[in-house]
Amino acid sequence: MNSITAKNGFIPERIADRIWDSIKSGLILVDGEGKIMLWNDWIAQHSGIPAEFALNHFLGSLFPEGLTASFKVALKNVLQYKLPIVLSNALHRSPLPLYPLPVTQHMQERLQQSIVITPIVTGEEKHLCLIQITDATLSINRERVLKSHSERLSQEAITDALTGAYNRRFFGERFTAEFGRAQRQNIPLSLIMLDVDYFKYYNDSYGHPAGDKVLISVARALKSQLNRPTDVVVRYGGEEFAVILPDSGSEGSQIVAERLRAAVSNLNIPHRESKIADRVTASVGIATCQPDTDCNMACFLETADTALYSAKHGGRNCVRHLLTSDCGRPCPPGTP
Repeated sequence: MNSITAKNGFIPERIADRIWDSIKSGLILVDGEGKIMLWNDWIAQHSGIPAEFALNHFLGSLFPEGLTASFKVALKNVLQYKLPIVLSNALHRSPLPLYPLPVTQHMQERLQQSIVITPIVTGEEKHLCLIQITDATLSINRERVLKSHSERLSQEAITDALTGAYNRRFFGERFTAEFGRAQRQNIPLSLIMLDVDYFKYYNDSYGHPAGDKVLISVARALKSQLNRPTDVVVRYGGEEFAVILPDSGSEGSQIVAERLRAAVSNLNIPHRESKIADRVTASVGIATCQPDTDCNMACFLETADTALYSAKHGGRNCVRHLLTSDCGRPCPPGTP
């Protein structure tokens, strides 16, 4: 291309070249056969191919790696249908072998690109395409940072800040979802409630910072005993934890509950104020909603609470199990 048209005539070739090369994005002009008519400085730098070598060569012949199939199809369609096409990096990852500066011989990570292919209509019935390439790295990295930040905020909103377990807000959402799924699919659902024994006495004796460390250790111990990704540990409040066990009936939930109780005891954290042991222990209650039983969430939670109080009344450091059909059973009196 020797010149470009301006309002009052033609701009000389040397000025036109400066204009193309000053643009901070890639410009490639090809004819209907894919032969290169324009190759600006940005493209030369990021491809490592100088303009004097690229001009009058076919675009596909310049790159030993070849052009992606999506790019070839897009170029063909623009020439055929005379409609522009956008190739975003999200759907068409780095179609051209272009690289961040400085380009070296053995670079592997391609530049992240956003490409617009536009048909150029001339009075000479020539089929031309202008390919504009923009470095999308900055915008993509910004999107990643924003996404990561959003995900972190979302995770923090459902996580207990002290223990790292899920919080009460998450429990409400997850328990509601799993209860609904159990009812629809006619499968069992179990809920474990666990309470650290004589935790108030522990705090009074050892101090609240030590008590916080106990809760952190207990949460980790509980998590370590769950094998399925659907089983979750929740800090329900204070020293009380909840574990949701989807698709788990009476037998399976009791096995898990006993593992949880033992895991807390096996932490071997001294507790001189405990009335039942020389270490930190936990009482565990289980409620199970069996298929084909009349059950609602309020009754389910009440049954789990009753089972927990039964464990505390029954000597602590033990497991008690109830079915939701036991809903309404009175709590044992005098349970602290």
